[in-house]
Amino acid sequence: MGDMMLQEKLIEKSKEAFVMAIEIYNKPTIKYRVEGFSFFICNAWELMLKAHMINKYGNESIYYKDNLDRTITLENCLQKIFTNEKSPLRKNLSKIIELRNTSTHFVTEEYEMIYIPLFQACVLNYVEKMQEFHGVDMTEVVPQNFLTLAVSMKALDENTIRAKYPEEIANKIIATNEQLEPMIAENNQSFAIKIEHLHFITKDKNQATSFVYIDKNAETGVKIIKEMKDPNNTHKYTMKTAIKEISRRLQSVGISFDMNRYIFDLFNKVYGIKENEKYCYIHKQYDQPSYTYSMQAIELIVGEIQKDPNHIVERLKNAKK
Repeated sequence: MGDMMLQEKLIEKSKEAFVMAIEIYNKPTIKYRVEGFSFFICNAWELMLKAHMINKYGNESIYYKDNLDRTITLENCLQKIFTNEKSPLRKNLSKIIELRNTSTHFVTEEYEMIYIPLFQACVLNYVEKMQEFHGVDMTEVVPQNFLTLAVSMKALDENTIRAKYPEEIANKIIATNEQLEPMIAENNQSFAIKIEHLHFITKDKNQATSFVYIDKNAETGVKIIKEMKDPNNTHKYTMKTAIKEISRRLQSVGISFDMNRYIFDLFNKVYGIKENEKYCYIHKQYDQPSYTYSMQAIELIVGEIQKDPNHIVERLKNAKK
């Protein structure tokens, strides 16, 4: 089999493994979402990176020198291609490989809450490198909106974990969470992406995506409570960093687009981004208010540009008029 034929076969298998990872994670009836996702996403990365190595170094590069019947591991591929061991992308995949290799009796549904920020980053890193290494736009295989993973709404509670599991497993879950939390804080979006669910009460049924009734006494109703949200977690992007992230996202899927403050401001005006708490947080503690933006705002803008990058600015100008 020629190098080119083997490379193409690996890419096709990698795409299929990636789709399976996404489908398993986003399917609510599957209980083994964490195990299934980690297995298939690692498989997708391994096949994609080996195709890259064949292209860069030749067919023999993916085999052990002393045993040409065995191909090297994903860990070996990672070390050879991403030589900086402090790279957030490499650290992200290393942690997911560790999870894949974890004894199955340790993997519980609570791991989903711990690892989802890493899983989301891993998905977007794969899409970016598939474009960079092989010129493959994964949004043609998996629509952009499906690349955002479904998130569990539960909170991770240490007392509940200790009550639910034997000591060995409980300690393992808690230790993993304590290890990853500071790593998430100190690394960038290539290591972990926090996904926030924000809920707003509205009287306008046309704006609502789900309905509840208000009853302070009823078990099945809801209570309105005052809740403090940290905009540093939910709306972490300034206009400058939002523009940079939008440009990075577009470049990762092969779209050359000159994103700038003027175009960002057009989106603000046409889509009412500053008036929507889901997209924008207004800091009013200063004489002049300042604005920060959420991941959802970035996804909205990227998605609209992707639809028609050549005419989006003209369309925004006309809509503004």
